[in-house]
This record gives sequence, structure tokens and C-alpha cells, in this order.
Amino acid sequence: MRSSLAIANFLSLIIITPIVAFYLLRDWDLIVNKIHGWLPLEYKETVIEQVLKIDKSLAALVRGQGCVCIVLALFYSVSLTAVGLQFGVLIGLFSGIISFIPFVGAILGAVFSVGFSIFQFDSYTPILLVTAIFFVGQLLEGNFLTPKLIGDAVGLHPVWIIFALLTGGSMFGFLGVLLALPIAVVVAVFTRFGMARYLQSTIYHGNIEPRSLNDSQDANKIMTKADNQKLQ
Repeated sequence: MRSSLAIANFLSLIIITPIVAFYLLRDWDLIVNKIHGWLPLEYKETVIEQVLKIDKSLAALVRGQGCVCIVLALFYSVSLTAVGLQFGVLIGLFSGIISFIPFVGAILGAVFSVGFSIFQFDSYTPILLVTAIFFVGQLLEGNFLTPKLIGDAVGLHPVWIIFALLTGGSMFGFLGVLLALPIAVVVAVFTRFGMARYLQSTIYHGNIEPRSLNDSQDANKIMTKADNQKLQ
């Protein structure tokens, strides 16, 4: 019963997401203008600045995830073809392209590949090699590609990337893994903003006069240097 509900929820998510995305894209400018008009004037500039940073970070996340998908698609396609699996290129491309959904690409690719290899090969060696390819692909994605390509793009340390994925998965399951990185990116932007404010505050400086004539510039240089290097 629970598995049926899980499948139904997953299918409904696949159907509803494109519809919601269509209406959001169509009315996005109108929504943004409305929200701008509701912002408190005193904090409007600060809020817009942080939202723009979030937008840049999420765009970098999408680009990084795209690079991960391309690398995995090439890895799976070349490896499966080298083993001699029929339709290895198609299965590899499919597995890599949908790898933006955590674990789904590897699981479906492994199922299709093992299924084809059982009917194609007479020995167990190619079947074991096919299974090993997707095992290595998961290790490559989780321990190198995602932390480096995505982490470097959004300015997050690889340890935080892995921690976000593990925390999201343990707390909210598949949905948590799917949303872990976007949430981590947003949290990182707010954390940098909070640290910048802290470095400007009397809590940090105390009664000691800052060496710079402009505390705000010092704080912004400290907290946004990584953003400027990674997101531009």
C-alpha cells in the first residue's frame, strides 16, 4: 500500500511540476514586480541584493548539475559500449541525463543494463561488469563530480554538499535529497549575509576602532570575495 502511494506521489510530481513551471515562467515578471512593490522601503535594496545572489547561486547550481549529467552520460555510454552491451549508448545517455534526480538515473540505468545483459550474454562476467559500471558511476558522482563541479560553482565546500545530501535524505527521504542542494545554496547565501552583518557589528569590533575607515567595505570584501570568483 505504501509503495503504491509512493509511486502515485512520484508520478503526480512528474505531471504537476511541468504545469507549475509553465505558469511560473509565464507570469514570472508580474510576480516579481508585485513582490518588489510589497517590500519595506528601508530594507528593499538589501532584500533585492540577497535575492539576486540566490538567483546567481541557483543558476550556477543548474549549470553545475548539467555538467554532472554530461560527464555521467559520457561515462556510462563509453563504459557500457566497451563491455559490448547492445543499446549501451542509449542507456548511458538516458542514465546520465536523468541523473539530476538523485539515484534515479543510476537505478533505472542499472536495471535496463542488467536486464539487457542477461538476455545478451551467456556468462556472468559482463553482467557483473555492467553492475560495477553503475556502482563506480555512483561513487564518482557522489564523491567527486557533485562536490567539485557543483560545490565549486555555488561556493560550497564539498563536505557541505555531502552533508546536505545525507541530511536531506535521512530527514525527508527522496524529496529531501532532491531539494537538499537548492536549500543548501539558499542557506549559504543567508549565512554569508549574516556573517557580513556580524563583521560590521559592535559585537565583532567591540570597543576597538576598526583599522579601515569603512567597515562595510571590509565585511563585504571578506564575505563576497568567494561569490565574485565563483559565480561571475
